[in-house]
Amino acid sequence: MNKMEKLNSLCIKITDGSHYSPPDTNKGFPMLSVKDMNYSNFSYEACKYISKEEYEKLKKADCKPKLNDILIAKDGSYLKHVFVIREEIEQAILSSIGILRPDLKKIFPQYLKYYLHSKSVKKEVVKKYVSGSALPRIILKNFGEIEIIIKDLPTQQKIAKVLSTIDAKIELNTKINQELEAMAKTLYDYWFVQFDFPNKQGKPYKSTGGKMVYNEELKRDIPEGWEVKTIDEWINNDKSGDWGKETEQGNYTQKVSCVRGTDLNGLNGKGEINSPTRFILEKNSHKILENHDLIIEISGGSPTQSTGRLAFITEETLERFENPLICSNFCKVVTLKKEKYLFNFVYQWNRLYDNGVLFGWEGKTSGIKNLLFESFVTNQKEVYPKADIVKRYYDFAKPIHAKKQKNLLENQQLTELRDWLLPMLMNGQVTVNEAAEYSKDFDLRIAAEGELRYGKKE
Repeated sequence: MNKMEKLNSLCIKITDGSHYSPPDTNKGFPMLSVKDMNYSNFSYEACKYISKEEYEKLKKADCKPKLNDILIAKDGSYLKHVFVIREEIEQAILSSIGILRPDLKKIFPQYLKYYLHSKSVKKEVVKKYVSGSALPRIILKNFGEIEIIIKDLPTQQKIAKVLSTIDAKIELNTKINQELEAMAKTLYDYWFVQFDFPNKQGKPYKSTGGKMVYNEELKRDIPEGWEVKTIDEWINNDKSGDWGKETEQGNYTQKVSCVRGTDLNGLNGKGEINSPTRFILEKNSHKILENHDLIIEISGGSPTQSTGRLAFITEETLERFENPLICSNFCKVVTLKKEKYLFNFVYQWNRLYDNGVLFGWEGKTSGIKNLLFESFVTNQKEVYPKADIVKRYYDFAKPIHAKKQKNLLENQQLTELRDWLLPMLMNGQVTVNEAAEYSKDFDLRIAAEGELRYGKKE
């Protein structure tokens, strides 16, 4: 039988968590903050560090997480990042992250985590426990009043197992995509940055004495026979974005999904994508995105992030959307003269972006940063490789990115399945056995006792 209990009766402790800004250093003890959180764990790639003295002081202030604690990102998240500590985190301190310490005799930590992810709880949190507008912040001190549907512990574990296995498949796909991206980038760097592409004998060009020629424009050596061109010489044409109307009205009848700057990382598989549905004029249908189009953010950014983020469209990208795609007015769509140069353009552009080059090509309008696109592409000169080696790289990278997009599509579907099953399992409308039927198309196996595993469909 289900019953409702308040969260404060199910937790040993609810800690609001303090905000601490450590000095910018890469030594000492990790200081983990909201920006270091993802859906189920921490990333240490960009975290800051604190001294031993600061660590000892904050540890006493109970900023150190423990096994089975539930961590909640407090800043601007609306319960976006909530996860359970599954492995002891050694010598790390939290900043702007709340801690729930569940009573393990009453509630299973993973069950509570998923319950907090439910839409009904998120709505309640936004309504009652969030302050601020520019940077919303969750206030945990009154969190204990939230009511939780409580089932017996074995049932809680089964429900959590169903949902966590879906998440495990999402994480697996994400890891595969990271490895695929690393393969594509490593080979790009090897061939087009180090210039060790295969020569006629299949050996590394530069390392085996391939002829290099000094280029006056770039002030460095490049392979013989390669050219130097401005970026606009790669480009065939560009088209502006469109925002259209929120609803179908008058001549605004073409239904589309609109890609904004905030969606570019999602297209690339590095975040969420929530492209709104819009309606544009039929005469603007030429703005609809096509295979091999590139989307470049021309307005936006931040003090630490320049404008100029880029995403590209493939057939597999388009399959992720029910509607045709356009981009917003804050983006520009670019088509190349030679489609085989797509991946070379992408990785060359991203190198410039990652190295901060585009910060030097920004202007401001009403406080918003704008990329001086025309000035940049007509002045920035880069190595233009020979077509034969570009084709070999295109043939290598194309199936890699096709696989990445297919994994992203599956992750979208898995996320939708998980988010649909979550409330249904919690309120008893769907049983664990019934969840197995909904999950079978994803090679997920849910046994009657609630155990899940990966396997081939029979």
